[in-house]
Amino acid sequence: MDRREFGRTFAGAAATAAFGASRASFAQSATGFPAQPIRLVVPLAAGTLTDTVARLIAEPMARDLGQPVVIENRGGANGNVAASYLKQQRPDGHAVLLSGVSMFAFNPFLYPSLAYDPARDFTYIAPVVDTPFMLVASKQSGITSVAQFLQRARARPGELTFASAGNGNSTHLAMEMVAAAADIRLTHVPYSAVSPLNSLLSGETDTMLSVMGSLLPHVRQGAVIPLAVLLERRAPDLPDVPTLREAGLQAPRMPGWYALVGPAGMPEEPVQRLNAALQKALHDATVRQRFRDLYLDPIAGSPATIRESFERDSEVWGGFIRSRGLRLG
Repeated sequence: MDRREFGRTFAGAAATAAFGASRASFAQSATGFPAQPIRLVVPLAAGTLTDTVARLIAEPMARDLGQPVVIENRGGANGNVAASYLKQQRPDGHAVLLSGVSMFAFNPFLYPSLAYDPARDFTYIAPVVDTPFMLVASKQSGITSVAQFLQRARARPGELTFASAGNGNSTHLAMEMVAAAADIRLTHVPYSAVSPLNSLLSGETDTMLSVMGSLLPHVRQGAVIPLAVLLERRAPDLPDVPTLREAGLQAPRMPGWYALVGPAGMPEEPVQRLNAALQKALHDATVRQRFRDLYLDPIAGSPATIRESFERDSEVWGGFIRSRGLRLG
């Protein structure tokens, strides 16, 4: 995202999204929430960007709530493990999930039988952040531009490989969308137990499309080659790296949002209290600086904000998944 635009969504939505502090305080006194530590379930392993986001918001939320916010990493099956676990918890607000867009907008179209329904099995609490993506190549591939990437892919269809964090993951679907837009064929190499970035660093795979926050440190070190950013304009930290559109490819924007959700049936008071605590966490100076460093854009919003994003992205990406015949399980 453009640093000049950082927080624009945050500021613009604040008026409609923020739950008043006095109202939240009343809810806490009226219901006694929270009465015990909050368990924040993370659908990926420790050390991932999702885990980093969870740990950044956990401490300031705990200060505001007056109870510890404990991280529980429950990775597996594109978030299905974590979602199924949360679905079984008491809907009292003491167990919540940091969900990603893939769990809502991708999985229902990828799996013929899903253990949860994003529209019915969750209580939406608040959006958290959004994150842009970047296309990179391994140093060993010899690819230094999008033009070279496309030339190689068209000259030898299926020879170039790309790594992802697993079948159906956003890192998989984003590259599938680029391949469709460019009319090229690539070979997908999914990784679920280990980081796909390691395969790119070693040269085991040729390319990858992932979130900027994960890739930037390696770009700065010269360990991987940046080809394009999936942004409306160039990233201030990478002024020489073109946008995907500047490089000649037209593809829908890859959503990278995270949201806080609970089990279905949560009362309004815990939802408001958790939303208010999250808004304060997103205003925390340390958290905001770390988000800037990681190219994470905080989103101030209400439960309705999540539903709108879910419905919009389900329409776009559900159609794409069906058109490509992508199925899992």
